[in-house]
Order: sequence, then C-alpha cells, then structure tokens
Amino acid sequence: MNSPEQARDSGEARPRKIIHIDMDAFYASVEQRDNPDLRGKPLAVGVSVERGVVAAASYEARKFGVRSAMPSVTAKRQCPELIFVKPRFEVYKAVSRQVRDIFAEHTEIIEPLSLDEAYLDVTENIQKIALATEIATAIRAKILAETGLTASAGISYNKFLAKLASDHRKPNGQFVITPRMGPAFVENLPVGRFHGIGPATTAKFNGLGIFTGLDIRNQTLEFMNANFGKSGAYYYCISRGVDERPVRANRIRKSIGAENTFSNDLTAFDALEVELQPLIDKVWRHCESTGSRGRTVTLKVKFFDFEIITRSRSMSTPVSNRADLERLALDLLRHEMPLPKSVRLLGVSLSALHDQDRAEPQLDLPI
Repeated sequence: MNSPEQARDSGEARPRKIIHIDMDAFYASVEQRDNPDLRGKPLAVGVSVERGVVAAASYEARKFGVRSAMPSVTAKRQCPELIFVKPRFEVYKAVSRQVRDIFAEHTEIIEPLSLDEAYLDVTENIQKIALATEIATAIRAKILAETGLTASAGISYNKFLAKLASDHRKPNGQFVITPRMGPAFVENLPVGRFHGIGPATTAKFNGLGIFTGLDIRNQTLEFMNANFGKSGAYYYCISRGVDERPVRANRIRKSIGAENTFSNDLTAFDALEVELQPLIDKVWRHCESTGSRGRTVTLKVKFFDFEIITRSRSMSTPVSNRADLERLALDLLRHEMPLPKSVRLLGVSLSALHDQDRAEPQLDLPI
C-alpha cells in the first residue's frame, strides 16, 4: 500500500480531505447551556444510584477523573461535589439534528458515529471551499452561533488521523495532520491512543514488547496477522499513517455490543449478573442516544481456557426498554447454569437494529 508521499509522486489521486467533528462534552454541555446554575460546576449526566453509570461528564468533572461509563458511586467518590442530572435524550437528538444540518451545507458525504461526532468527506464540497481547515472553522463557528455549544475538529487525509487530530486540541479547537506529517505523527503515539485499540489489545501489544506506533511499524505484516488476526493488517497500515476506509454516508450499524474481561475468573450466577449490569447499561445508553432498537439479544461467554460460546434470542418486535434487555440477557445466562468452566469475559449485544425515528409504525392486523 502506497504512502501519501508515494501516491503524490506517482501521480495517483490526490489525498482526500476528511474532517472529524466531535462536540465537546456534548450531553453535559447541553445541560450547562440550558441551566446557567450548572455552568462552571462538575456535572455528570446520569443517575446517582448504586448501579448507575455516568453517561457524560463536564470538563470540570473530568479534572477529578470522572469519565463516561464510570459507575456513579466511583464518580461521586472521586468528586464529592459532583452534580448528577438525568439525561434528556430527546433534547440531545434535536441538537444533533441541528448540527447535522450544518454539516449538510458543506457535503453530502457524512458518516455519523453517534449523536455528537461524525466524519465528513469535503474533498469535493458544496460551497467549493479549497481548504478543509476553512470548512472546519466555518462549521464550528456556525455550531456555536446556532446551538451555543462548542465543537472540536480534526482535519487530515484519512479517517484514522482525522479522529486523532480532533482530540489534539480539545476542547473548542482544531488541528490538521497533513500527508507529510502523518507517519511521523503516529510514531510516538502510545498504542492505547490508537482509535479502536482498547485496554485488552493494548495489554497484548505491550506483552509483545510493542508500545508505540513506531514499534508496530517495525513489525512485519505476517507477524501482525499471526498475532492480531483480521485486525493485524489494519494496525500495520495505520502505524504508517495509511487508512483507505472511505467516509460512508448513511452507514447502517448492524449491532450494538459491550463486553468486559474480569480480573478474576467467575462461576457464580450472582457475580456474573452483577458484571452484566454495566454492559447492559452501555448497550441501552447507545440505544437511547441514537434512537436505535433491536430484536435479537446475544450473550457472549468466554471461559478461562478461551473457549467462546454465544447464545441468542430473537423477538418478534424490538426490545423497547432496558428492563426487557436485562431480562432477556439474564434468561440466556440462567439457561447455561451451572457453567462447565469458570468465565473470564462476558458480553451482551443487540442486533437486527432499526432506527426508531425513521421506522414506519407497525400495526397489529387480524389475519
């Protein structure tokens, strides 16, 4: 795969212009915008109950280490002054639609990742603006003017680097990674900062003596494939600043899932039930934030010896609330008890998705 420099020298197509827009602390910022008493204070969107989870944290709360997906009790312990506000997903979705309309003034090639972030391909753009940096600046200014909220932007020649760039000047900033900068920018990046590489994969990289982008680049493609399977080639390429994935307009997500590897293997149903709760919270939070609903619930179990089993149940209508998702997931787990071996990982996912906002109403008609 050619590098951007090789592509330019050989007369291949010029690099794409990709913008990644990420709203700053989106849910929390909406709450602070709408309630002046919350401005400048540590705020968490979520519920302060024993099994509650932080959906979003203001920058004031992040200074205390409060992060999204953190248990509410942990967040409150780290920041005793933390204020909890119940989420208002309908408001967040309405603001998100305002932001998407601003994107659409510049390009039709928009790939939403969630309510608060998206990729835009502005290589050819509606307003014929030559510089992607000018487009990003204009978008951020209009978002601020129309919604009262700030956004950060990353501009680059591919999606991987644009995502990295948007994190580089947060909040309320933007950063450009040019084709000449790309490979060098990745060199010193810890593997844990690579988008898509989570804690478990980071630990695996580190166990192989691989800690930075340069360390990955020094490996052969054969080594990466042997150790990381189908993801090996992707890691091999992005360590060189290469990412050929296009921005996909109207991308349809097929499933929503969450999983966790335990520090100690588990066997008891009660312990596994406790571990399932934050996973169910995470899946349902995504459903609420995007308006997606699904019909098929799948439980994933990885045993101590790495054997994996999955169990699924499909409903005739989409799962409509968190309680039903929890009931179905626990029924699948209960059906497997007693388990033949201790468990190192649990996962839960929801598939056969549709968008609740766009779905046509279904009527029960007599046959």
